[in-house]
Amino acid sequence: MNRYLKSGIFLLILLAGLVFGSSLVKNQGELQFEITFNKGVHPAPITGRVYVIISQNKKREPRLQTGYTGVPFWGKNIHSLKPGETSVINSDVFGYPLESIRDIPVGDYYVQGFINVYTEFKRSDGHVLWLHNDQWEGQHWNRSPGNLYSDAQKIHIDPSSSKTIRLVCKNVIPPVEIPPDTQWVKRIKFQSKILSAFWGQPIYLGATVLLPFGYHDHPDVYYPVNYIQGHFSLRAPYGFRKEEPGKENPWARRGYDFYKAWTSPDFPRMIAVTFQHPCPYYDDSYAVNSPNVGPYQDAIMKELIPEIENRFRIIREPFARILSGGSTGGWISLALQVYQPDFFGGTFSLCPDPVDFRYHQIVNIYQDKNAYFKKFGWLKVERPNIRSTDGSIRNMMKDENHYEMVVGNKSRGGGQWDIWEAAWGPIGEDGYPKPIWDKKTGVIDHEVAEYWKEHWDIRHYLETNWKEIGPKLEGKLHIYTGDMDSFYLNNAVALLEEFLESTKDPYYDGVIEYGDGKPHCWGPRGMELLKLMEKHILNFAPKEEDTSLWRY
Repeated sequence: MNRYLKSGIFLLILLAGLVFGSSLVKNQGELQFEITFNKGVHPAPITGRVYVIISQNKKREPRLQTGYTGVPFWGKNIHSLKPGETSVINSDVFGYPLESIRDIPVGDYYVQGFINVYTEFKRSDGHVLWLHNDQWEGQHWNRSPGNLYSDAQKIHIDPSSSKTIRLVCKNVIPPVEIPPDTQWVKRIKFQSKILSAFWGQPIYLGATVLLPFGYHDHPDVYYPVNYIQGHFSLRAPYGFRKEEPGKENPWARRGYDFYKAWTSPDFPRMIAVTFQHPCPYYDDSYAVNSPNVGPYQDAIMKELIPEIENRFRIIREPFARILSGGSTGGWISLALQVYQPDFFGGTFSLCPDPVDFRYHQIVNIYQDKNAYFKKFGWLKVERPNIRSTDGSIRNMMKDENHYEMVVGNKSRGGGQWDIWEAAWGPIGEDGYPKPIWDKKTGVIDHEVAEYWKEHWDIRHYLETNWKEIGPKLEGKLHIYTGDMDSFYLNNAVALLEEFLESTKDPYYDGVIEYGDGKPHCWGPRGMELLKLMEKHILNFAPKEEDTSLWRY
């Protein structure tokens, strides 16, 4: 071997040693968190996701302070982590709103570790997925029964130190307590055969039913029904509550005022029902038949509604089945009416989620290249996500998406953008939803966008099929939104209105109203809404129908 070759090899070894050595120093000299659990709280290995959460105050546990505008946290996946083993959160782990633990300002913090437990789903389509199985809490990872968390510790943090902070998740979130039935409120929960067969795990459906004044005193009377769509909740429909609250709780006060109206002898007689159909991606399935979410619309139409209508005295005719909902529920109530026009008799949809994907909030998924920003020559402008009615911005599009990405990758963040991908999108090669855009960068996949268009763009569906379904929807669509909707949802409603106002043979003959300067979710609610529904039902009831029976 000549001396030049020897010198080259020596130099390579020296450089490698320097690089390797500096790497060791970097890893050894950095702050990191170790998360573990013991057999006493979870005897089996866990596949799921671990988090470190920090807060500057102890008003609530750090895990309960997370959110789009919440405290910093970092998350990473774990696979078959055994009791006693550790998972390390270091500077390479992505976080929100601070991207790395290197970005933590020096100071004292309340620190908490958390483990989100996933379930293995062997689906009927052949895909094997790991997701968090809802425990009837509505897919809230930080308070889902069975998940583990550590005590919150006050710790001094200096990202430049070599300190290792060990967090033992020794607490288990207890099961949800389901409120008991009352004279007015009844609850249903059962295992869905359709959904359990698809997911390869028990999947449950439920409903909370509010009975009208005189229901028990008129055992031969059947009633119209209001099927209310929206986020998972075990509360009574319309916030109905018998106990008078203090003045400091306006939401409870509204529920108490509704109780007084509902139980009075001169209020419309209807049965009000909220659905519970959480899925492994969100607190609500969007009531669709989707390759990712599964046949939830079939399960609702063939299992849940028949179960409700078998247990309670409901008029089983389309004119007497009225849909309503706001935001997520606004989209579902509109979609169910549009896709099931022979079954339902009308919808009152408030501030619906995007009904035309040329305005997916403020992103045109068909034409825009990036969801997070728009370029104007040399200028790059970030897209806002939430606004106040005065136009001030609360956060940006990338913020909410990055938050969800920290909660869980592969559309497992349990948030709004993730469920849209799961409900409306195709399956990716890995079996998880194929993203509409890159979660980190915002680059849009227009092939996925075309899939969305052909399957779940409501305006596109109506325009394409109006000749067939228009006669079945005449006079049945009622849509309300503030023209300063907090999530810019009024823009898509305006595009839908543009089409509906152009319809002929028949003209849609419905209602689209905008609240001047009003936010999300403006529109008629509670007592006002139910009176509008009663008027609509009476208008569409067959001539031979004796409506006086339930209007005692």
